[in-house]
Amino acid sequence: MSDPGLRERKKQRMYETVSDIAVRLFMEKGFDAVSVAEVAAAAEISKPTLFRYFPAKEDLVLYRIADHEGEAARVVAAAEGTAVEALRRHFVAGLERGDPVTGLSDHPEVLAFHALLYGTPSLVARAHTHQERSEAALAEVLGGDLDARLAAGQIMAVLRVLALENWRRIAAGERVADVRPDAVAAARRAFGRLAAGLPPHLRGETR
Repeated sequence: MSDPGLRERKKQRMYETVSDIAVRLFMEKGFDAVSVAEVAAAAEISKPTLFRYFPAKEDLVLYRIADHEGEAARVVAAAEGTAVEALRRHFVAGLERGDPVTGLSDHPEVLAFHALLYGTPSLVARAHTHQERSEAALAEVLGGDLDARLAAGQIMAVLRVLALENWRRIAAGERVADVRPDAVAAARRAFGRLAAGLPPHLRGETR
């Protein structure tokens, strides 16, 4: 009898290998210039097999950031203080260590990936569905009512805009060391304003 853990590891390696091959091809030639058949051939698998792992071509790229889906909800669920304070600390910590999800990374591969993602309309649209699922998960953790859904929408928008601004500055040639102080200050201001505008019951303890 086969080991379920081994099967899962093999499946995970398949996801990672095929996604890496696809992203490399998309970076070299452009997303629209590379067919799914070309990706499958490069990965030495059939198209039906590829689609079993990645239902849409865009998912080959979005797999790279799939582990961040629901991250805000997980941070809030594990927090002892307020949701906004927990997310502010988490985002600022990401800025300090140059986490690519904050946009504050000048690693060539990260910059190339972000250029691919933000420069391809179909990928931007697909990423929006990830954002919506993350927003829904955060809203559920915040209580699930209308106030929680409105707050989750605002929080996710703040995270997205802050990261995009950081990426734009780095992509334009600014140094990470020069952008980081502004990015930290902007995050603190944004989360401070966000907290001030939330309903009273959402400013209290998260649990």
